[in-house]
Amino acid sequence: MSKTANSMWGGRFAVGPDAIMEAINASIGFDQRLARQDIAGSRAHAAMLAATGIITDKDAEAIGEGLLTVLSEIEAGAFAFSTALEDIHMNVEARLKELIGEPAGRLHTARSRNDQVATDFRLWVRDQCDAAEEALMDLMRALLGQAEAGADWVMPGFTHLQSAQPVTWGHHMMAYVEMAGRDLSRLRDARARMNESPLGAAALAGTSFPIDREMTAEALGFDRPMANSLDAVSARDFALEFLSVAAISGAHLSRLAEELVIWSSAQFRFVALSDRWSTGSSIMPQKRNPDAAELIRAKTGRLFGAAIALFTVMKGLPLAYSKDMQEDKEQVFDAAETWLLALRAMAGMVADMEARPEALRAAASSGFATATDLADWLVRELGLPFREAHHVTGAIVARAEALGSDLDALPLAEMQNVHGRIDETVYDVLSVEASVASRTSYGGTAPSEVRRQIAIWKERLA
Repeated sequence: MSKTANSMWGGRFAVGPDAIMEAINASIGFDQRLARQDIAGSRAHAAMLAATGIITDKDAEAIGEGLLTVLSEIEAGAFAFSTALEDIHMNVEARLKELIGEPAGRLHTARSRNDQVATDFRLWVRDQCDAAEEALMDLMRALLGQAEAGADWVMPGFTHLQSAQPVTWGHHMMAYVEMAGRDLSRLRDARARMNESPLGAAALAGTSFPIDREMTAEALGFDRPMANSLDAVSARDFALEFLSVAAISGAHLSRLAEELVIWSSAQFRFVALSDRWSTGSSIMPQKRNPDAAELIRAKTGRLFGAAIALFTVMKGLPLAYSKDMQEDKEQVFDAAETWLLALRAMAGMVADMEARPEALRAAASSGFATATDLADWLVRELGLPFREAHHVTGAIVARAEALGSDLDALPLAEMQNVHGRIDETVYDVLSVEASVASRTSYGGTAPSEVRRQIAIWKERLA
């Protein structure tokens, strides 16, 4: 195979790798999206080198201006990326040399590609945290809007996907607000932990040059420099934590997506999804398919896969840097894009969907959903032990089922045939509205409690 010279490596390797080695070794095909972060890091590094007297102010100025030119070329789509130059760092540096000449060679003083890529990647993931935070908050606002509109709409609550007890639409929506709130908390925690600067760790041992790592950390918006140079160049737990947060959030999104698929079906008709988030069938004109929800449900697998892939890459690596770590980026890039897309699609779907209160209430009234309220009444009013109340209630439910009656329409005489002390006040607890209104315990489904929780979350998100 033909071989080409690689001038970036210098004298140790007189000839470059062959085509196959070049293909497996190069990362420019995907890490070019780190260009903005790479140039920001290099500009901060050059300014610090000048401030500490390691390079001249004149060289630092030329480097800074030249890097801005490179960035403008990249953003304009006018930059010619080269696989032979391997990665975004070498591509930028080579172009900088073409633009400003000798000063470009001083940029890499007191720095290695190891701390450079660690810094770039950390900056990029931090940016994705900020984007995801805003997307999560948008979803939470959409859910809060639905919860507020239907704080007192009664619907069935399910266990095992079987009708269990009535709840309110607002309460159900607020469950997802709580889930997203925990995702938001995890994301903010992860961002705070990753906000330390690897820059200045050099290859693995630090540098003998009198650099100012506090200066570069501050310039790049980090809270502080990382305290150990070995850890700084080899840590990727910030990316693993980001992927873990994305995967957990994806699981929450998938659960909501599953419910939207079920609820929008002809058998449930709890919600109608807007045309913006549905598609038709190529053969069945009556169909409205919840494709956006189904795709969110499916894309969760990519988030799980990305986390597992990076854990697998990192699990056996010794300190400090190994080339394996070049495989840290593609999974994170894909997961970040997938997660943000899913969050934004779900926020749009939730904001646009139309709940159907009549269908919700009709479903809540079926399946003897107030049986637990009857059992509680027997305990509270008649003093029955709960186990006996449970048995009495079961017998009454069986009688109602035999007669084809809902509990709140079952004649009193039928209930008294099961237990003679039951009186007409039992009907006060047998309607679904009375059931949900009574659940005023903290975190319960009562409309008053739902509205209180809505107010709390609105204030948190303000």
